[in-house]
Amino acid sequence: MEQFNAFLKRKNIVFSARRYGIDALGAMAQGLFCSLLIGTILNTVGSQFQIGFLTAKLITINDEVYTIGGMASFMSGAAMAVAIGYALQAPPLVLFSLATVGYACNALGGAGGPLAVLFVAIIASEFGKAVSKETKVDILVTPIVTILVGIGAAWVIAPPIGAAASAFGQLITRATELQPFWMGILVSVLVGVALTLPISSAAICSVLGLTGLAGGAAVAGCCAQMVGFAVMSFRENRWGGLVSQGLGTSMLQMPNIVKNPRIWIAPTLASAITGPIATCLFKLEMNGAAINSGMGTCGLCGQLGVWTGWLSPSEAALANGAAALSPTAFDWTGLLLVSFVLPAILAPLINLGCRKLGWVKDGDLTLS
Repeated sequence: MEQFNAFLKRKNIVFSARRYGIDALGAMAQGLFCSLLIGTILNTVGSQFQIGFLTAKLITINDEVYTIGGMASFMSGAAMAVAIGYALQAPPLVLFSLATVGYACNALGGAGGPLAVLFVAIIASEFGKAVSKETKVDILVTPIVTILVGIGAAWVIAPPIGAAASAFGQLITRATELQPFWMGILVSVLVGVALTLPISSAAICSVLGLTGLAGGAAVAGCCAQMVGFAVMSFRENRWGGLVSQGLGTSMLQMPNIVKNPRIWIAPTLASAITGPIATCLFKLEMNGAAINSGMGTCGLCGQLGVWTGWLSPSEAALANGAAALSPTAFDWTGLLLVSFVLPAILAPLINLGCRKLGWVKDGDLTLS
């Protein structure tokens, strides 16, 4: 056993919730962001503003014509797998081989492909690391093992994992349509909390394919956390903190939350309010790429997702009955209120009550 543990240590193979549930998941979201999300944005901007080089049809694959954005989205599986391998500190030959594994796994996993890629890329990466530099023909052995293990695992587990993730996401979507008030609260709070925790809310939403009203509630929850923390900590962190949290991530507050969990009350309660406002009053749907549902105001990706969903719904949204629409002033008002105005008002007001109760004090929200 000691020899086995020593081998794992030498190969930098660490079986831990942090490495797989935080590092790998977060990296997967970045890979998805740099492929599917960026591709969706490029396609939408190109089509709406008639930008020639963004709408030009560059290549045909299996009778499907792709633009620049289309190619970026097409490679999302490979991008996710390589990102996961990078997070697991895979050596170069393993890392490069994961591109094939990720592409195949994402295709086999269907709508739930991202979750399948997470599991399969971890398995392939760790097996590849185990054999890396153990033979004199490493340049052959390591890629072969990584690809064969990865493709084999994808063939066996990707379809059921993808189907399960897709089914669970559809369950949440349907439940939100049937119970928009209570599910609006639940989805908004849970996804918002996930955004602030050191895990990836974007990856979770992508894995579950959260679109429609559920996606709108998720956007509301993420915005409540990001804008809420940014505004209510303004006197401590000033403009730098406003931008880094409001357009970056509320995860920056995690060290302060560990010291005083009560600072989390205000943005979480704000998300419990804005969630049902989004689902019941404004009927706010996020029908762009599902990853946008978990992005909030990070680079305004949540709002871009809603906008792209209005004009050109994603395949996942279309499968759930979404249709393109021309947004009205009411739609835009709802998006602005839920994303920016209400969190900026509600979170500081609730936090003021926490301050009066002595639960939050000056300096508790100061970023290090």
